[in-house]
Amino acid sequence: MELLKRPRRLRANEVIRRMVKETSISVDDLIYPMFVVPGENIKEEIDAMPGVYRYSVDNLVKEVKEVYDLRIPAVLLFGIPSNKDELGSEAYDDDGIIQKAVKSIKESIPQMIVITDVCMCEYTSHGHCGIVRDGYVQNDETVSYIAKIALSHVKAGADIVAPSDMMDGRVKAIRDVLDKNGYVNTPIISYSAKYASSFYGPFREAANSAPQFGDRKSYQMDPANSNEALREISLDIEEGADIIMVKPALPYLDIIRRAKDTFNIPIAAYNVSGEYSMIKAASHMGYIDEKSTVLESLTGIKRAGADIIITYFAKDVAKWLTIL
Repeated sequence: MELLKRPRRLRANEVIRRMVKETSISVDDLIYPMFVVPGENIKEEIDAMPGVYRYSVDNLVKEVKEVYDLRIPAVLLFGIPSNKDELGSEAYDDDGIIQKAVKSIKESIPQMIVITDVCMCEYTSHGHCGIVRDGYVQNDETVSYIAKIALSHVKAGADIVAPSDMMDGRVKAIRDVLDKNGYVNTPIISYSAKYASSFYGPFREAANSAPQFGDRKSYQMDPANSNEALREISLDIEEGADIIMVKPALPYLDIIRRAKDTFNIPIAAYNVSGEYSMIKAASHMGYIDEKSTVLESLTGIKRAGADIIITYFAKDVAKWLTIL
């Protein structure tokens, strides 16, 4: 058999494969999400997310130091307050759990980029991402609270804020309040295409943030929609978003690709809790190899067009990359 074209020539050995590799994962691509709780000397593993923990501020700082030593450039913080109420008041309390955590991290590891999730679901007694009136999450009233939360985080020292509530107009409200208070250089990572996904289940256990009635489909996106995602992203860019996010990542690689092809802006993808827990469970049962599956998954996210990957595997990946 005479063949003129033999693509296998470039797969012949590991060195050649490395030379022609089109997509590579770097530690610089990674953001590590973390959970912080009130108290002292707390490090409690989350049942649905083996290897992921809730930390009190003192232990959080120790863990962030390890993250920094692995050269992971940023952490994304989620807070679980001591008390919840209908207005999520601890979310914007200057002495709240996230505000304390940010101050402590920046005092101990000032070079670490600290990103804060800006939302209300962890802080409200009803578990929704905003102010509820007559069983419905109020958009404009919620936006004013979201802006207040973002400002309190930045005053505490947050380097970047990441609104995840999916209210209309919240990016503009945050940009306006930050600029008016002198924080014109603080970037916004907007959860622009955040879908009403079943893959958030383990996170809701971790953050105790499941809605107490109904669901979040009136504000998070319908998984069936793609064009709508581009409209949402376009609006957030117009309002001042510096980085846009697609969440979850693996079921929405097409959205990442469309966003990359359409918009000249950095794109983050959130490799969410359900994606993490599925790999952990399958690996525990011996059905898959964890390391190779994680690296293949993240490579797929990067290949789809993500510039930044938020993943609970970040520490593991950073360690694996140093020995590859």
